[in-house]
Amino acid sequence: MDAVFLARFQFAFTVAYHFFFVPLSVGLGLIMVLFERRYYKSQSPEDKSWADLWVKIFAATFVIGVATGITMEFAFGTNWATYSRFVGDIFGAPLAAEGLFAFFMESTFLGVLIFGRERVSAKFYYVSSWLVWGGSMLSALWIIIANSWMQTPAGFKVVGAGPQQKAVLTNFFAAALNPSTLPRYAHTVTALLITGGCMAAAVGAYHLLKGTHKAFARQSLSYGLAVAAIFSVLILVTGHFQAVEVVQQQPVKMAAMEGHWDAGPMPLGFIGFVNTQAKTTTVLAVPGGVSFLESFTFTKSYPGLNQTPPADIPPVQATFQTYHLMIIVFGILILVTSYLWWLNRSGKLENNKTLLKVLLWFWLIPEIGIQMGWAAAEIGRQPWIVQGLLRTKDAISVVVPAWQIALTILIFFVIYAVLFVGWARVVLGLIKAGPQTAASKA
Repeated sequence: MDAVFLARFQFAFTVAYHFFFVPLSVGLGLIMVLFERRYYKSQSPEDKSWADLWVKIFAATFVIGVATGITMEFAFGTNWATYSRFVGDIFGAPLAAEGLFAFFMESTFLGVLIFGRERVSAKFYYVSSWLVWGGSMLSALWIIIANSWMQTPAGFKVVGAGPQQKAVLTNFFAAALNPSTLPRYAHTVTALLITGGCMAAAVGAYHLLKGTHKAFARQSLSYGLAVAAIFSVLILVTGHFQAVEVVQQQPVKMAAMEGHWDAGPMPLGFIGFVNTQAKTTTVLAVPGGVSFLESFTFTKSYPGLNQTPPADIPPVQATFQTYHLMIIVFGILILVTSYLWWLNRSGKLENNKTLLKVLLWFWLIPEIGIQMGWAAAEIGRQPWIVQGLLRTKDAISVVVPAWQIALTILIFFVIYAVLFVGWARVVLGLIKAGPQTAASKA
């Protein structure tokens, strides 16, 4: 067993698992705010029961999101000691800020939402819901800052030599607002909010199919589809700016994403296959499409993978396929959520059992798209763990044997399976029970 491969697999697994709950947490935060706003304006017992339910669903998802995120920070010290030593002066700052400014705010005011309904004023409670969601959005920003610095490092200098070599911060704002931070944050957040919207629509669809809590179901469907449709359209814009940033700042990654081997205008592909041995790509594409989106001309030339040193070429097939799967998934989302939103506005969705059954599982589609997008971003950065500065193979903790990493992977599988079953039982129980009014509690 290869320790580097196992360490990479362990980190990819824990990140993917954690990143399953983050989109739900951030996305459901907005849904929770919308229902709290409704109750704040009406002060009706019915709206209160609806808002209470979304607070409980959000809280259950927030808790497991936090629990699954902690393991990654331990991995930096155990499996990636060389990486931690090299970037610790920079990477630690956004992680600390995330804990101090975002997580603290989110968890403090979530406590208000869970325990303070009858103890604080209605206005303070409503504002607290905004602060919880704002904290989750801020948390996402700090994590994106940390990851974006690895993609496009800025505001630093390298000091020392050999094992003592490390990057030190010279300009905080240049490092935090490095070239990829804002496009990546906008693109990521729009995807997270789509997921929350689809989850709310799924809850509404469930109760409409069961014929229970119909008023709550209609409102969940309405809010969920509106959020999902709006941000599905916006992701076209954020995705464009993200792609332009990658073309300009990480041209090798974009060449791998499009299977672009020879220098020349870069096509915009939809579906295809890469032959890495022959260094060819068979793809259904718009010739010069990427060139046009970046420069408004179909003829602008970009270097291809053949102009890149072989040691610096990322895994092209995996980068190409995950990138295009992400595009296909979000293309489906734009069409389906827009159609369902229109159908719901026309009053034709509530009695369409086939589409309601589709909606029950449709929230998994943006989850798949997010996972594919994240995989494309991280695989396309290889072989670098910090672009141009530190290779992944050199970032490992050399003292940790492979069998110990393999054992931790097995333990993570078991613990994460138990956590998932626990989370699913709690959330499904809340959804099936529905909003609890004073009458139903009695």
